[in-house]
Amino acid sequence: MADLSLFDLSGRTALITGSSQGIGLALAAGMAKAGASLVLNGRDEVKLAQAAARLREAGAHVHMLPFDATDHAASRTAIDHFEASVGPIDICINNAGMQHRAPLEDFPAEAFERLLRTNIMSVFNVGQAVARHMIARGRGKIINIASVQTALARPSIAPYTATKGAVGNLTKGMATDWARHGLQCNAIAPGYFDTPLNAALVADPDFSAWLEKRTPAGRWGQVEELVGACVFLASNASSFVNGHTLYVDGGITASL
Repeated sequence: MADLSLFDLSGRTALITGSSQGIGLALAAGMAKAGASLVLNGRDEVKLAQAAARLREAGAHVHMLPFDATDHAASRTAIDHFEASVGPIDICINNAGMQHRAPLEDFPAEAFERLLRTNIMSVFNVGQAVARHMIARGRGKIINIASVQTALARPSIAPYTATKGAVGNLTKGMATDWARHGLQCNAIAPGYFDTPLNAALVADPDFSAWLEKRTPAGRWGQVEELVGACVFLASNASSFVNGHTLYVDGGITASL
């Protein structure tokens, strides 16, 4: 029989950025079911508290760590304080992200800058802050949330595509620098999932019809379907997996 203890996260603490809703909240719930304690992060303390209450009701052990992941100093201060006052962060899931849709020729520069800060700088800021502690301990897991747009493009989201391509390559860079210190740094690239970020697309019958034809699985993904990949990358089962981007996309990147 398979050694399922390889997937056990008991005794480990997982920080998930952007975890008050959507993919981040689903991953937090999945980490808790695998045994991990949670550190929820976001900028909206009210939404964060609501998410924490829901998870606690389900039996999770939850800390709240509100800070702006796009702020380098704030990220380091918050993480350093948590490590000193509460304990080690064993798993870091860089999930914070945003979308902005507009034709590239009309794309506002300020919106591009927000995408860069939210989708890339947050991964650098939080990843670096937790890695400094992980390196000292000789172990740690960093999981960055990339996208199907790490490999593919669609009209009106070129800057988002650029940021998610950068997340994929930053993940490779993290692994290249930090694997020798005992860290595993990987990414999950979701395809099209039914999330608040995609609410407008989910509500568009023409887009949903196109997506169902374009995706071999023939449907939108559900956020709970990302949990297995995340538990794998967070656990001892992936001890020799590094710099990898795992596409969870219903086959969309495999098919023309």
